[in-house]
Amino acid sequence: MPAPDPALLFLNPPLDSLSTTFAAVALRRGHALKFPREITPFAALLEHTPAALADLHSLLEPSESTFVISFSPLPDPLPAGLTVTGPYSVAQYEFPPDAPLPPLTPNLPIEPLTCAHAPQMVALTDVAFPGFFRSRTCEMGPHFGIRDSACGSENNAGNLVAMSGERMNIRTLTADFREISGVCTHPDYRGRGYAAALLARILHNHRAAGFRSYLHTGADNLTAIGLYQRLGFLSRGQFPLYSIRRA
Repeated sequence: MPAPDPALLFLNPPLDSLSTTFAAVALRRGHALKFPREITPFAALLEHTPAALADLHSLLEPSESTFVISFSPLPDPLPAGLTVTGPYSVAQYEFPPDAPLPPLTPNLPIEPLTCAHAPQMVALTDVAFPGFFRSRTCEMGPHFGIRDSACGSENNAGNLVAMSGERMNIRTLTADFREISGVCTHPDYRGRGYAAALLARILHNHRAAGFRSYLHTGADNLTAIGLYQRLGFLSRGQFPLYSIRRA
């Protein structure tokens, strides 16, 4: 198991987020914390022991799965009723606070999304990464979207075809970090620059508010990584992610 990359902004974003910005919604039992199931499927272990995994088991509903970061092998054997898959490599990127902002696309209508649009956001993200966006993920921060009606489409007018927003925001003593997440474009609308336009809008908002922008993606998602790098994001390393499921 590789040692943590010293370039990482956060070694364990779920833990840092649950301990700061989202402490009020954190579910906690002993040495385990997690987000409510309907918000996002992430949790954190305060120590890598069978007891901590047993605590996590007690926080999970039957058949529920969640993701945890661990730079050490998880205890073996696992507590009864838990199964683990992984690790999966996740890449962390930061938009430098002094980097030039990408230009906005003024002729592309981008609208704010609210939790009233949650069913549409869940339906769109389920096309690309099923299960990661939940009915209450919208509560984690502002979200923005593009509809096909705004792009001159005559079919399915008004459908949400691209979106992005915030998720595991983290406050430190020196900065307020906002995680850009939910970057998604329907396959029928890719290649039109929608993701780049949405990312630019959020980056401008973050810079104006004095926030620091960062994000995560699968380390093998070369298409997304290429886009982030073109916009000016810099790699901050990778971490291992495990899926833990209660039977």
